[in-house]
Amino acid sequence: MRQTDKYFKFDWITIILFLLLVGFGWLNILSASHTGETIDYLDFSQPYGKQLIFIMLTVILIILILSIEAKFYERFSSVIYLISMLSLVGLFIFGKNVNGATSWYAIGGMTLQPSEFAKAATALAVAKYISDLHTDMKTLKDQVRLCVIIAIPAILILFQNDAGSTIVYGSFFFVLYREGLPKLYLIIFVLLAAISVLALKFGAIIASIGALVVIFAHHFLRKKKPAFIQPIFFVLVSVGIAIGVKFFYQNILQPHQQDRISLWLRLEKDPQKIEKMRRDILYNLYESEKAISSGGVTGKGFLEGTRTTGKFVPEQHTDYIFSTVGEEWGFLGSAMVVIVFVFLLLRILHLSELQKSQFSRVYGYSVATILFFHFMINIGMVMGLIPTIGIPLPFFSYGGSGLWGFTILLFIFIKLDSNRINEW
Repeated sequence: MRQTDKYFKFDWITIILFLLLVGFGWLNILSASHTGETIDYLDFSQPYGKQLIFIMLTVILIILILSIEAKFYERFSSVIYLISMLSLVGLFIFGKNVNGATSWYAIGGMTLQPSEFAKAATALAVAKYISDLHTDMKTLKDQVRLCVIIAIPAILILFQNDAGSTIVYGSFFFVLYREGLPKLYLIIFVLLAAISVLALKFGAIIASIGALVVIFAHHFLRKKKPAFIQPIFFVLVSVGIAIGVKFFYQNILQPHQQDRISLWLRLEKDPQKIEKMRRDILYNLYESEKAISSGGVTGKGFLEGTRTTGKFVPEQHTDYIFSTVGEEWGFLGSAMVVIVFVFLLLRILHLSELQKSQFSRVYGYSVATILFFHFMINIGMVMGLIPTIGIPLPFFSYGGSGLWGFTILLFIFIKLDSNRINEW
């Protein structure tokens, strides 16, 4: 193989899928931000013009990422993580508040959101820790240390009032599970999630009884029964969670957050109050669902979406960009977007399993799970399947920080994977 050939040995299938999403995303940002007048594609005061600049800068960013030696990302992962955490801490002093969240630095005429870059930094740190120790995730010490690595950015972002980005860090749980985290943790995670929902829907007593039945049934059905103190401990924890969730919902969450959960779980019984909550609190979701349903099977056509052109969905080019796809491209266009995302996720998982180094494999799984969480939550939110959580659709939603953060996340893995291709 010639020396120059290695600079072109990348997984082009992944790159093509990335380009499809970015390109189609820009077309929908154009639709969501135009008002029916003549379009000036170089009008950089409009979201589609700004996004075009972001995309051009992304090309430069990709060239930079791919030109750096793959070993750099592993060797300096701890430094990258530390710098990223300091950038999050700095927001408490120098951050700009936008829509109630202090998540941006104001730099000249633009803003930068460090939480979008912290995901890649955390993925590198997790991969570095696991690969350095060759841990099988069975020791409590390694589990705690990895949880601390993941929890630090999550807590910092939560204190900046950006709960949506915080939730994404739960995706690392599946990475640890792939690397050997005991199945018991997965069972506990599912049980606690079920207890939380039951406590809000039916009350702490019903949730506690349900947990008691499941825990003791699991204990007595096991062939090798642990000490009886174990199920008792889990029951006590479950009761504490059931009571704590109810308290957290009623006393800690903001009223608009309570209303979102209330609508999702249908806690409110008064039809008039429900309709008022939908109009006041979930106006974006209400209009988003209308836009998607109006698209039918084939959609109204590019730039022909009446609800999109009429600006019925506020800030549609950001978190609710998928509603533009639904209205103008219909079910078929929406299905194609989902299929491309699924192909991208499956491709990343496939390449991750082919990696020769544990570092590259763990990082690849981190990329896939982070993208999956964003994809699942965003589309589920826009369609009303889960509570409204403000996070962007990867490579699709408007915003420079989001596009650059996801690009860095993906193309570091593409660079790591190129080592495998070049050595083949």
